[in-house]
Parts: sequence; C-alpha cells; structure tokens
Amino acid sequence: MALEDRSTVMDKLTSLGKRKGFIFRSSEIYGGLGSTWDYGPLGVELKRSVTASWWSEIVSKREDVVGMDAAILMNPDVWKASGHVGSFQDPLVECSKCNRRFRQDHVEGDACPECGGELSDPRMFNLMFKTFIGPVEDEGSVAWLRPETAQGIFVNFRNAQEASRQKIPFGIAQIGKAFRNEITVGNFIFRSREFEQMELEWFCHPDEADQWFEYWLQARFDWYLSMGVKKERLRLRPHTDDELAHYAKMCHDVEYEFPFGWSELEGVAHRGTYDLDQHIEHSGKDIRYLDPHTHEKYVPVVIESSGGVDRTVLTLLADAYDEDKIGGDERVLLRFAPHIAPIKAAVFPLVKREGMPELARRIVEELRGRSWNSIYDEGGSIGRRYRRMDEVGTPFCITVDGESVEDQTVTVRDRDTLVQVRIAIDSLVDYLAERLDPRGQKS
Repeated sequence: MALEDRSTVMDKLTSLGKRKGFIFRSSEIYGGLGSTWDYGPLGVELKRSVTASWWSEIVSKREDVVGMDAAILMNPDVWKASGHVGSFQDPLVECSKCNRRFRQDHVEGDACPECGGELSDPRMFNLMFKTFIGPVEDEGSVAWLRPETAQGIFVNFRNAQEASRQKIPFGIAQIGKAFRNEITVGNFIFRSREFEQMELEWFCHPDEADQWFEYWLQARFDWYLSMGVKKERLRLRPHTDDELAHYAKMCHDVEYEFPFGWSELEGVAHRGTYDLDQHIEHSGKDIRYLDPHTHEKYVPVVIESSGGVDRTVLTLLADAYDEDKIGGDERVLLRFAPHIAPIKAAVFPLVKREGMPELARRIVEELRGRSWNSIYDEGGSIGRRYRRMDEVGTPFCITVDGESVEDQTVTVRDRDTLVQVRIAIDSLVDYLAERLDPRGQKS
C-alpha cells in the first residue's frame, strides 16, 4: 500500500480489531471507559508473541540479565524519591466553551482545537493515579498506581544482584502494567491510561556507560527489524536538551512512522546514577555495588530501555496492514512476519466427507502440540476461507483433499506469495518450522 493511502489505516485497524477479535473497547456494553482497551482472542496471541520475543531476546538468551515482577502498589515514598510526586506533571488547559481539556503542548495556538473556544491559562496536572490503602481515605493511606515499572527494579537492585550473584555489568528486566492519567489520549491503543511496558535497566560502571548506551540503542532498533517491521518506517531520534526527562543525561527514541506521523515506540536513556542516588538518600540504605575484584564501591550508572507492549502491537498491525487484488477481487490482509502471527496455520478439509475432516483435525492437533496456534475451518468455499485467514494475518493455509486421504499429502498455500505447494504430511512440521523460525526471516 502506498504511503499516501495510509491516512485511513487507523480507522480500518480499529474496525478490523473489533470485527476479528484483536482489540475491543473496554466495557463497551456500558459505553466504554475513556481510552481503555481489551485484547480479544487474536489480540492476546499477538501480544504474547511480542512479550515472548522480547523476553527471549533480553533475558532467556543472555547470562547477564535477570527478570523480576514488582508489585504495582509501592510505598508512596518511592514516588517522592523518584521525583514523580513533584515533577511528573503536564500543563493542562481547558476550553471555556466545550470544557474539553488538553495538554498545552498538544495544542497549536490559543484556541480550542475542537470548537475554537477560548482556552484557560495552563495549570500543572499530576499524571499519577491516586488510590488509598485500607478502610480510611486520608493522607496517611494514600498510594499510587505505578506510572512506570522501572522504580520496582531500582528499589530491588541490591536484592536482585545479590540473589542472582550477578556482577556489573548486568541487567534486570520486567514486563508489567503501568498507569498514567493522560490528559490527551487517542490514536487507538497508542496512548492510553492503562498500558504495559517492557523495561530493561542495565547497570554498569560509569566509565563504560557511553559504550553500553550505544550498544543497547542499536540492539533495540534491531529487535523491531527482527519482528518484521519495515526498516524505512523506523528511525532513531535523539532528544533535545529541552525535552530530556529530569533523570536523563541523554536519550534516543526508536520511532515508527505511524499513519498519524512519526512517534515514539521505545526510549533508550542514559539515566546516570540519579535513581539509585535518590533511593539511597531517601531510604537511608546503602545499595551501592562492591566490586569483588577491585573492591571499589560505587553507584552504577543505569542505561534504560523502555518500550511499550501496546505500541508495539499497534506498530505490527499498522505495518502489516495491506490491500491488494486477486483476480480482480479486493483482498485485505495483514502481512505479519510468520513467527509473530496470532494464528500460524489454518487447516481446511476441502469437503466434509471421505475422511477429510478427521485427517484435517489430526493435523491441527499435531501443530498445536508444537505450540503453534492453529485452527480448523470447514465453513464456506476454500476461497472464502483463504480470505478470512489473510485478513487476520495467518501465513499458511493447509488444504486436505481426496488425494490427502489416499497418499498422505496436503496443499500448503503462502499468504503473501499465494504459491501453493504439495508436500507429504510427514514433512509438514519441518516445512513450517523452517518458515516460522525468526532467524530465517528478513524485514
């Protein structure tokens, strides 16, 4: 699809998401809740592909990264020490006519972008969700839903390091929910108030921080390519001095060219020693690292990689969306890289007789036994079944016909090339395994 045709992709993805079971509006039968979303049967499979790939690449394949899962609720002093209580704020303006509220930096000019009314003077608005612990709602029971997963890692730095016997440099990784009371939301699941993060905090010696920053910047960019994202729609953008977060010495964003423009997918930040310094000061606990070889005791520098699960899902959907024609008929399809497709294969009996359904179901069971999400479909013509699978991004369709029952061969159709090959059922697992291996796929 040509780039100029992508302006309507977001509307099409929202419609496709609901119709095919990727993403639903949360609480829809009650009118929904502002910018919250539920992942349906196919959406959760795509989301799991994203998190599984990230965890494999960041944790499972490395000896120098360990994982953890910190609580969403933390001692409120954590957020005071981190600067979130005092600094995690956005300027809010309100329209005097329609009462809509906007982030000041998201509005051009002095008029309301919705109705043209006059906007109020900006006031600062804290983005954290406040809640209360216990039966009494007073200042002594205030707690916050975490706005990021990173602080759970920082306050556990010493615990995780000693328990895993890791030596600097090493990393701690986490995937988890975070919550931000965003003023301006939108663009489907790009910006929402409840979201999921994939974060790595890499702890290193100050003298090696710059080289590790460059290493992780390139590694994270390359990961998106490994997920099948088109290289021409990705870029690295350094932050200017006036947009750096209060904790960052430098930061680059991995950006994707969404249908609504270039926007952040992931940030890679040089956080210096800010976070650990703050927690040492406010907690009174010495969590510095003692080098067992040099006996140097120091606060490690942190290089952070922070990516959004939901934004990655949206990127994969937007990047994969395509429309073409087959024999004059229009076709909508999602060109997912095979290894991240929600459904890896669909198996069709050509007709519902002569042993074809039974053989098709046995093939589905075998593929599912390999942990490849596969489905059986006998409804409608073969052409219609192909179109259903193309629309949800299934890379391979397998047809069982009369010959299959006799000679134990099937026809495998490729979603992108439309090429159909006849192979033995005994060779089917190896055939698919080669094509579902991410190491053999190119962006």
